Amino acid sequence: MIMVDEKDGNKELTNVSAETPVEPAPPSISQPKQVAGGIPAVLSSFNHVFPEAGVIRGTQTLLHLNQKDGFDCPGCAWPDPDDRRSMVEFCENGAKAVAEEATKKRVTPEFFAARSIAEISRMSDYLIGKEGRLTHPMIKRPGDTHYREISWADAFATIARELNSLSSPNKATFYTSGRTSNEAAFLYQLFVRLYGTNNLPDCSNMCHESSGIGLMETIGVGKGTVTLEDFDHADCILIIGQNPGTNHPRMLTALQSAARKDCKIVSINPLQETGLKRFKHPQEVFHMLGSGTKLASLFVPVKINGDVALLKGVMKEMLMAEDAAPGSVFDHAFIEKHTKGYAEFAENLRKAEWTPIIEQCGIDRPQILELANLVMQSKRMIVCWAMGLTQHKNAVANIQEVVNLLLLGGHFGRPGAGACPVRGHSNVQGDRTMGIYEQMPDFFLDALQAEFKFDPPRAHGLDTVDSIRGMHDGRIKVFIGMGGNFLSATPDTDFVAQALAKCKLTVHVSTKLNRSHLITGDTALILPCLGRSEEDLQKAGLQFVTVENSMGVVHQSNGKLKPASPLLKSEVAIVAGLAQAVFRDQPAKRDLVLWADLAENYDLIRDHISRVVRGFSEFNQKVRKPGGFYLPNLVRDKLEFKTQSGLANFTVHELATTRLAPGHFLLMSIRSHDQFNTTIYGLNDRYRGITHGRRVVLMNPDDMREAELTEGMPVDITSHFSGETREAPHFIAVPYDIPRRCLATYYPEANVLVPINHTADKSNTPAYKSIEVSLRPSIRLPVTVTG
Repeated sequence: MIMVDEKDGNKELTNVSAETPVEPAPPSISQPKQVAGGIPAVLSSFNHVFPEAGVIRGTQTLLHLNQKDGFDCPGCAWPDPDDRRSMVEFCENGAKAVAEEATKKRVTPEFFAARSIAEISRMSDYLIGKEGRLTHPMIKRPGDTHYREISWADAFATIARELNSLSSPNKATFYTSGRTSNEAAFLYQLFVRLYGTNNLPDCSNMCHESSGIGLMETIGVGKGTVTLEDFDHADCILIIGQNPGTNHPRMLTALQSAARKDCKIVSINPLQETGLKRFKHPQEVFHMLGSGTKLASLFVPVKINGDVALLKGVMKEMLMAEDAAPGSVFDHAFIEKHTKGYAEFAENLRKAEWTPIIEQCGIDRPQILELANLVMQSKRMIVCWAMGLTQHKNAVANIQEVVNLLLLGGHFGRPGAGACPVRGHSNVQGDRTMGIYEQMPDFFLDALQAEFKFDPPRAHGLDTVDSIRGMHDGRIKVFIGMGGNFLSATPDTDFVAQALAKCKLTVHVSTKLNRSHLITGDTALILPCLGRSEEDLQKAGLQFVTVENSMGVVHQSNGKLKPASPLLKSEVAIVAGLAQAVFRDQPAKRDLVLWADLAENYDLIRDHISRVVRGFSEFNQKVRKPGGFYLPNLVRDKLEFKTQSGLANFTVHELATTRLAPGHFLLMSIRSHDQFNTTIYGLNDRYRGITHGRRVVLMNPDDMREAELTEGMPVDITSHFSGETREAPHFIAVPYDIPRRCLATYYPEANVLVPINHTADKSNTPAYKSIEVSLRPSIRLPVTVTG
């Protein structure tokens, strides 16, 4: 737990907690559920929305969610149907996200006056979030123990003064979360580059960065290559390292439709998640009393980070079948015309030995063959994945082995086939498209230069992990976060807290209070912004924003609710106001962009985007079409691979060997069902049978017996990395169906265990899913086990 140093002799500045406190009572444990969705999902949705927003207001808000003339869900990035949308086009977790934003509760200046920062920090993340919407700009000045109200003008002036006092623009870093709209993201990166730096870390650095790099190197497109319609044509869907029932519940509708058409769905994951067992669609009234639709026809309980080994084993079985009957398994016409490196790949596969493959993935050869047979029979295969593949040291290799598997069957550029990285936040993909990246290619910077008549910085900036290191060692003095909960989302919580506390200024643009507001620089600002569901009224009238979903569809989002406070500004207006303040006395920069005009009329921003960002020509016209438009995708649309050779690349990867010390385990962090990223909706994980608490560690029963741990026993978790240790106390041991020597627990509680230097090769993504740990009993009353 970070202990903020005393300043000015004020003891109230000490004991500010960077981590959520240990829960006062243990959770209750019962058997995991066997069916997802159904009546419990409907009741859960209402139980979250109605108490927060009211019955009438809550219902009206839900009916606008994901509609063509409504607002985009502030939750996940799963796409909406192009045509046939239901009146209730949302899922349980979408309803929870709306409840958080549409709540009638308010965090006012009076709230902060009554509570010191240290006192707030001793609340749980759940209770902090339940206080409600932020209403006023707030500031903590050096030596203050409380936040105090500040005017917008003074807030902008404070930031401008700090930024303009830095000896180099590279001493500031500008973070972005996936919630930010395309318009705000484009304006934000423009401001930052005009200021003079490429320090533009974002949440992609912590989630799908490995996907982008792995795909770009192999197929020349850093995004997925399928549409939602492709799920209607697939005959096989592999879901690897993903739990759609909790993280992308609307995906279950597409999977249900596919399963009913006899598509073979395979779940490859250390945990057998309820959402891929059976599903009852909440809108199918006459099916509510049945057993639900069976989704996964095969579950493969791979060890944590055993994916390279498993995929290599599957492809080795396929190669053996191909060698026995040439031309019967692989799509050689596709391979010869569209790929490079097949011979080297096949030779390496032939030399791969079965013993280490089976040992590393934890799957016996008969089940590997069963999976291989399903793949070999498929003519139209989609592979979906999420953080279970992208948050390991060898994450890029994980993605590229998926590509190898797809290339063998020619599963690109035709209906029902392709790669499907499922993004976790509603516009995280759009933010990257708009230029939120520390390494944007020259063609983007060239277009930016031509449009705005300045020379953008060309040197690569800092990503999220490197920004944290920069703050910690004093190179970065100012942190500005456009949305998100940076402290809780990042690895190595105590290290990050120390880094933020060393800044001269920390700024967070937010809708609700979170733990990141409590670990601050010398000066700290909270700037309250409009939520996705709220009307955005500017001088030119009501404005809409746009977002891009996981499958490259760009569409409108129109807020419908009255803003939570008259003092809220849109993210666009905040960026414009900040730019005007920073460049006020710099006419060479001030006069290049008409910031005030852009803040009043977002069509003007979209006009700029249409001339800078590829695929956005006639942006204002195309996005006014109901449902929006698809961005071009060369692999999906034309079967073109924009690599150096013009061909898709087979790649060779060695097994990701995990060598654990005796008595140690490999731990992965996961979400509960009452959570979206770092936002905690409730304290229940209904599908896994865990209620009234979050500090649990899921563990194989045989491992528990061997370690002399009993169900409900409290344990302390210690992570081990390069001679360093980190500790998270008081977790309840829960027996669960998980492979031997594998553990799972929730984040952000587990993030304190993730070493800052334990990151993926090439992508620098924190290895949240590959943490070597040991357990020891802690002194705490045992949990009461029910069911």
